Amino acid sequence: MPVNLSVKNAPDDVVERLRERAAKHHRSLQGELLAIIEEAVRQPARLTPREVLAEVRRLSLQTPAEAVGIIRTHRDGR
Repeated sequence: MPVNLSVKNAPDDVVERLRERAAKHHRSLQGELLAIIEEAVRQPARLTPREVLAEVRRLSLQTPAEAVGIIRTHRDGR
């Protein structure tokens, strides 16, 4: 069941930037807030081994340590 949420005491400058963002995306203020919340709680996509290999090749990595660094950065970003 849907739940109503509210944000109290939002600073004027934050509200203004949110209005500008909503207008840019052709959304209402409420629609923009919901889009931001949905993005924030979305599960990150997991990379397949094939995608990791493609990224390693795209970056022209030369050592396994460099590849490990990319994988760790991805994992830490979850």
